[in-house]
Amino acid sequence: MPTMPSSSMRRGYIALVVILLMAVAALAQQTDTAAPAQKLPIWAYPGFPPSPPAAAGPKGAEHVPGSTASYTAAQIGDLFVVPDWFPKAHPPMPEVVSNGRKPGVFACGHCHLPNGQGRPENESVAGLPTAYIVQQMADFKNGLRKSSDPGMLSVTNMVLLSKSVTGDDVKAAADYFSSIKLKPWIRVIEVENVPRTRIAGGMLVLADGGGTEPIGERVIEVPENLERTELRDPTSGFIAYVPKGSLEKGKLLVTAGGNGTTMQCTMCHGQNLQGMGNVPSIAGRSPSQMTRQIIDFQTGARNGSLAPLMKGVVTKLTIEDIVAITGYLASQAP
Repeated sequence: MPTMPSSSMRRGYIALVVILLMAVAALAQQTDTAAPAQKLPIWAYPGFPPSPPAAAGPKGAEHVPGSTASYTAAQIGDLFVVPDWFPKAHPPMPEVVSNGRKPGVFACGHCHLPNGQGRPENESVAGLPTAYIVQQMADFKNGLRKSSDPGMLSVTNMVLLSKSVTGDDVKAAADYFSSIKLKPWIRVIEVENVPRTRIAGGMLVLADGGGTEPIGERVIEVPENLERTELRDPTSGFIAYVPKGSLEKGKLLVTAGGNGTTMQCTMCHGQNLQGMGNVPSIAGRSPSQMTRQIIDFQTGARNGSLAPLMKGVVTKLTIEDIVAITGYLASQAP
């Protein structure tokens, strides 16, 4: 069970929040013009196009390297089944994480993986504070957390699930994922040209036929090994391609505020960006995920308890800024 903060720690946290809210208000007054409205970037909101019919083929068991477990393709695609390839690599899963409950409570570990590492289309939840996870579930349930893209199926499913889970379900899942340390999962590479991609299952994958194209102002996040990712292998991570020079710009924005563009992320998320109190860690997490959260704060799709603080911080960020920030954050040790 997590240790409850002392009264002095709570007072200190409240004082910090008050100071930061005042700083955000001052930042917002520096300009009366918010960043121009941006079209949602398809690389962060790729959607879930219909999957082509599965080709007829063998229906035998699937395997991943280093595991003695086996699952059929039907099991791997079942939202109430968690392919647990490495059961000794994590604590025992609570029922809501391992199986869920029909009809509407999907197994948490199916989408977020048994180790909470997550994938670009959902969220990495490993190591997030218990109280933060509980609050996000309440925000989904109360209509305070949505997606700027109504077609973002992963968020739609979270909203539906939040209305079916019990408080005990949420607490059990939150305690479980909070107890697991986020591991290095994303390899960030600066490039001028990036492999061509297509949309598949809410994320980007390499396009058939290969080829490259200019990266532009994008983060292109793809599986290291698509076959293992499709098998929901929790040890096979992702590559994030970012524009050349963006990591240095991201460092300036994250650690120094970019000369008034925003506030230092380190003020709330800690000097190592690994979280502070109930403020979540943001180091080493998916840049696709983090881009969506920044934009969702900008658009008002996220309106939780600390949303006013984040809105002031992200108001003036452009897509170029967001690419730099999220690429830099993803490159840091979790």
